[in-house]
Formats: sequence, structure tokens, C-alpha cells
Amino acid sequence: MICFPNCKINLGLFVVGKRADGYHNLETVFYPLAKSAAFIPKDTGSKLQVLNDVLEVVPAKNESSLHMSGLPVAGKLTDNLVWKAYEMMQEEHPGKVPALDIYLHKATPMGAGLGGGSADGAYMLTLLNEFCGLNLTEEMLIDYALRLGSDCPFFIRNTPQFATGRGEKMTPVTIDLSGYDIRVVCSDVHVSTRTAFSGITPKPAPYDLQNINSLPVAEWKHHIFNDFEATVFKTHPELAVTKQMLYDQGAVYASLTGTGSAVYGVFEKE
Repeated sequence: MICFPNCKINLGLFVVGKRADGYHNLETVFYPLAKSAAFIPKDTGSKLQVLNDVLEVVPAKNESSLHMSGLPVAGKLTDNLVWKAYEMMQEEHPGKVPALDIYLHKATPMGAGLGGGSADGAYMLTLLNEFCGLNLTEEMLIDYALRLGSDCPFFIRNTPQFATGRGEKMTPVTIDLSGYDIRVVCSDVHVSTRTAFSGITPKPAPYDLQNINSLPVAEWKHHIFNDFEATVFKTHPELAVTKQMLYDQGAVYASLTGTGSAVYGVFEKE
């Protein structure tokens, strides 16, 4: 069985408070890019590259294993969220999740703010649910996904969501950008999440993102911001240049997604 995990972008990202557990409370809209591509400079000659990953499982003849291809992924295979999802489901449903050969081809860059790793983990849960006939509900899958990471539950629903808390508390929001082209530019710079948060002073959100659908896209740049741009652009000014380039090319809205390093532009379709 095969599936194609997609990525996401953040439409606005406000850091509104510091939590007692050391994390921050956020307000954002997660928007899925079901079929998307991006310019990725590193090792591709700045060519257009599809962003969807590829995830496949087949029955294993021997022990279970995870096989990786595509863009490099840091860390041990056993730390990959796909593998963690598999181990979790084996533990939670003994005898129902067999030994599998798992193949993951990475096209979404790591550390880009596109949620590629979170998507892979969430898609593995839904894939196993279907492949193994577990009959889990969406809410049950969301509970499992939250154990993998705070961004993972979004990819179970995979529809526009107003997210709060660490990003795990979600409310559906009505917004449709199918009438626009969304162009993503992935940089080869690495943005440290710790550094990105270090320059943040939490404050109330300047705009209620639950009402984003009532605001014309052309007005977004006056009301909807990513709080991390102020810090990240100081450390990586080339990302600010990329954002301005997208506006120069005709984008009606452009922004860093997540803590970066990907920058996207929303364009009128031509």
C-alpha cells in the first residue's frame, strides 16, 4: 500500500504566551498543500521539485525494516516518526500489525517549516489503520498522532485548521486558496528553532485568524504576520530577500512558514 504525505504552510503565526512547561502558546492557521512543488536550491540546481513524500508498506519476509531514499534525513532510523508510529501501533494492537518493509522517499526538506516529518508520521498511522483493518476513528488517530508530536494531529484531518496551544488544539476554518497559485522556495540554510524562539516576546495576536476567510487575500500582508520573521530574518537575511523577491514577482501575500526556512508566495492564477 502506498500514499503520498503532503506538507503544510502557516497562514499567520502568532506567539501569544509562554507556558509553564517551557513551551509557547501559538495561534496559526495550518493550510495543507495537497499537491505542491518548490524551488529547492541545494543539490538540485534550483530546479522545481515535487514536495510530496512517498510512503509504502509491504509484508516483510523476515523482520520489519525502514528503507530511506530521496533527501537526507538527520538522526537514527529508529527516531524517524514513521518508525515510531509503526512501533506504537504494534504495541497498541498486538497481533494485528504484522512485520513490514517500510519505504519512505523524502522530497520535503527537513527544517523547512513545512511539517514533512509530522506528515510522514501521521500518514503512517492512517496507512496502518487501513492496511491492517484496525477500524480506528479519526479522533483515535488524532490521539495517537499527538503522542508522536504536536503538529502530527493536523495531518490526520488535513484540512485548514485554526490551531492554538502548541498547535495541537484545532478548530476547522473555512478557507479555500484553490483559486491561487502557491509557490514555495526552500532554502539550504538551517534555522535553529531555539534561536527562532529566543528573540520572541509573546504578545496578544493582532488579528483573529479564525476570521481569515472574511479578509481579502490582498489585505493579508497588512494584518497577518509570522512572528518569527523578525528574528529569523536577522540571522538569515537571504530569507527576507526571498520574501521580497516573491512580492516583486507579483505575490499578493508572502511569508515565512513555521520557523523557516521555507518562504511561500500566494499568486493570482495566470
